[in-house]
Formats: sequence, C-alpha cells, structure tokens
Amino acid sequence: MKHQTLDQLHVVADVHAEATDLISSRSHRLERWAKLLEQNPDRRLEALTGTEYKPADIREKMRSAGSPITVAFEDPIFRAQGLKDDTYGEAKRFFELSDWQLHEIVCHCHVGAMLPARWAATRVRAAISGKSGFFAWLRETFLH
Repeated sequence: MKHQTLDQLHVVADVHAEATDLISSRSHRLERWAKLLEQNPDRRLEALTGTEYKPADIREKMRSAGSPITVAFEDPIFRAQGLKDDTYGEAKRFFELSDWQLHEIVCHCHVGAMLPARWAATRVRAAISGKSGFFAWLRETFLH
C-alpha cells in the first residue's frame, strides 16, 4: 500500500468531508434526499406497487430501478454512510421511516406508476415535518 497525502488523494478521489456530518440526523438525511430529488425535478421515477398489501418480508425486499429510493442510493455520500441498496426495507431503516411514511413517498396508489421527482421531494419533506397525506402534499406543492 502506498502512502499518500490528503492533497494527493483529492486529485484522484471524490472526497466528501460532509459525509460524517449527515449521518447523525434523520432530518438531515431526509432533507438531503429531497434536495437530490429536486436536482432533476422533472425526472420520471417509478413508484412501487402495493406496499401496504405485501407481507413485511416481501415489502422489505421490494425495489424498482428508477424509484425515489434509487435516487438516494445513487448518492455516494449516502452509500458511504451505510445505505446498502435501493430496497424498501433499506430505505425504511436508513431514513428511519415508518411503513406509512415510506408508503406515502413511494407507493403507486398515491401517484400512479410514475411520478416526477419534485413530487417525491415534497413527500420526503412531509416525512420530516410529520405532516403527510393528500392535503399536506397539496399545501406543500402549491405554497412552496
């Protein structure tokens, strides 16, 4: 193994000093997820189907390439902090969400098969504030 200074590593590595700061706070992780979604607000994301009807062991493994959870998993900081994959169960664990909160963000019954990333961002922010549901989504979407 070759010893390199921090300056030498910056030349060849994508170093994120803020990664350690974000892990300590659930609200910071959720806010970062919302901001990642807002970077491409018109990106069409795929919703998960029927999360509320699946048995817990099946629901935990649910995933869809191109879902709002995939956007979080694409982030190198979240992966460095321990986000292992883009499954429903992993998002629930990493973001410290209840089934109902994650259902509000990713389930097709609220948004259809596809949703714009900006809608997912609004739903993630609702999980931070604890205000969820259709009317909270309308308020957040049209007043902000």
